[in-house]
Amino acid sequence: MARYELLNNVAHKELRVVTRFGREFGDQVGMVPAFPTEYAELQREYPIFFRKEREGGEYQSVAMLGFDKQENLFLQGDHWNASYLPGYVARGPFLIGFQEQWDEGELHKKPVIHVDLDHPRISFEEGEPVFLPQGGHSPYLQHITTVLGGIHDGVEGGKAMFAAFESMGLIQPVKLEVKLDAEHGVDLTGLYGIDRERLAALEADKLLALHRWGFLEGAFLVLASMHNMRRLIAEKQRRLRLQAESGPTVNAG
Repeated sequence: MARYELLNNVAHKELRVVTRFGREFGDQVGMVPAFPTEYAELQREYPIFFRKEREGGEYQSVAMLGFDKQENLFLQGDHWNASYLPGYVARGPFLIGFQEQWDEGELHKKPVIHVDLDHPRISFEEGEPVFLPQGGHSPYLQHITTVLGGIHDGVEGGKAMFAAFESMGLIQPVKLEVKLDAEHGVDLTGLYGIDRERLAALEADKLLALHRWGFLEGAFLVLASMHNMRRLIAEKQRRLRLQAESGPTVNAG
């Protein structure tokens, strides 16, 4: 159960965050939310898809990490084997909230940082300090602030982008059937992608509109990210071979 508090350098002056990776930190997941503001980095290493949380709901984009709900093929021990860490993972126990403040007689919602004190990465003994001894923001917290800003902008911009893609018929179901070896295969449903042929066939005015809105690049980045499926398949096959070579696991007791 999350226990969020407004972050401040008095109550949380000794706060530290563990930045290594592992199942104990909730990192063993097959997909994480992806935000358009990070597509350029994500598409170099992760396949990007769309999905809906429920029937009739809005689209959201996700970065695929594995072929099962609790499989992260980028995890190797306590190391994340990629040069870019998805923002949803990098944010750790932090998120952006909003606080109402009066400014020149008008009420505005100001973004502020909250921290989940029950998050498994929270520590007072090890990890990256959140605040400097004098109370200022540590380099780690400065990085988190940038990550959270990108997530916030990505959520807001993503809604309009996905609506534009959907209105032009660009988001279409993707059926993934992958043969890993003689005994194992993957059959994934419920995912969507950008239809390359429909994008190529768009009228000039619609292409221009996507470009002016800043969405056309996002469509091409999602398409480019599909090349990373080969990396995931190769890593899954490697692990299956290691598993076969080590033989069946015998439970003691």
